[in-house]
Amino acid sequence: MSKSKIQPRLLKGFRDYLPQAALAREQMIRTLQDVFASFAFTPIDTPALEYAEILLGKGSEETDRQLFRFEDNGGRDVALRFDLTVPLARFAAMYTNDLGSPFKRYHIAPVWRAEKPQRGRFREFIQCDFDILGAASAQSDAEIVAVIHSALEELGVAHKIRINNRKLLNGLLETLGVSGSSAAVLRAIDKLDKQGEEAVRRELSDTAGLDSDQASRLMEFLQISESSPSAAIEAASQIVGRSEIGMLGASEMKAVIDNTEAYGIPAECLEIDLRIARGLDYYTGTVFETLCSELPDIGSICSGGRYDNLVEVYSNRQLPGVGASIGLDRLMAALEELEKLSARSTPADVLITIGSEAAVAPSCALASKLRQSGLNAYLYPEVKKLANQLKFANRIEVPFAIIASDEQLSVGKCSLKDMQSGEQLDDLTFDIAAEKLLARR
Repeated sequence: MSKSKIQPRLLKGFRDYLPQAALAREQMIRTLQDVFASFAFTPIDTPALEYAEILLGKGSEETDRQLFRFEDNGGRDVALRFDLTVPLARFAAMYTNDLGSPFKRYHIAPVWRAEKPQRGRFREFIQCDFDILGAASAQSDAEIVAVIHSALEELGVAHKIRINNRKLLNGLLETLGVSGSSAAVLRAIDKLDKQGEEAVRRELSDTAGLDSDQASRLMEFLQISESSPSAAIEAASQIVGRSEIGMLGASEMKAVIDNTEAYGIPAECLEIDLRIARGLDYYTGTVFETLCSELPDIGSICSGGRYDNLVEVYSNRQLPGVGASIGLDRLMAALEELEKLSARSTPADVLITIGSEAAVAPSCALASKLRQSGLNAYLYPEVKKLANQLKFANRIEVPFAIIASDEQLSVGKCSLKDMQSGEQLDDLTFDIAAEKLLARR
């Protein structure tokens, strides 16, 4: 009696990566690693699972609700990390003496949030984080912006980095007399782009307790739009002028902008946007979000900011921090929509065909020689008709194929076929074939 088959299916909000997407993702990760290293950021890694108390109450009430949380076999209350910043704070508190200060790290790894899946948003996704711990200067904030810009430039993504400062927003709330509701107000502001002004006004009234006049003054402030960053900062400063914390935020923003200009970041890639609040409670100063200029409605592809108090939750030592995170899966979703992802489904530079049983051993030797030359060689695994092997090469989009008779192989020669043009070069030595492949790579 045969057993019933298990239906192959995916959990909602999760996805498989077929070779084409997985290769594109790997290439993007390598590019980002090179950019991070160029700024002297060091890689670290932390476990996917943390004690629940490590994660709870560090982001927001919403992220607490989105935790994948359970009791393990040892009766421990554990949860999957929802971001890479909170684990970094725990990590820094544990290894402060080993790490030294300042400490620049990057971390590329999956995180999990049990939120509603939607376009470009999944329940399991990879974040590419980069942070500077132990430095409170505006220069550090500007360096994070410079890393964002360099990374997206290397990936070929047109972008706009929107910058704000939590102190400036808190100064406004102080001016409005609603400082006690700052966390609720900031979470509401963070939903402006997704839910619109009317829904945010309702939340400001129902959750944060703002009256209609306070909400209107807040909205007017958030809609400040000037021709240059310096003009926008000046306009905001005029409104929060009675607030010391607000003026400090304006001063920090100006210093960040000045330093980004020194980094050579084009003005068209930067924007002061007073609506940027970031929904996570741990941000204390500069905050930023980045949009793909060709597909802005997919949402932020890179966000972050300054968090000067997070490490203190786990340690008596003060360790200010600033960082950002590139959402790799959302960025890939955007590039996929824009048809900018590589179409290749194999890393192979060349496929080596096998014409007979006698050709197996010399073909293995040829494959090893090509790999030693720095090429990715796909040796066809069995003897089949040449037409079938070339058909396979076309299906996986290998750019070149090596064809060799037993006689050619016996004297160290082969033919090289361009799979796109059909051009074929005959009687090449193995060394010459490798040189031509490397030249056309």
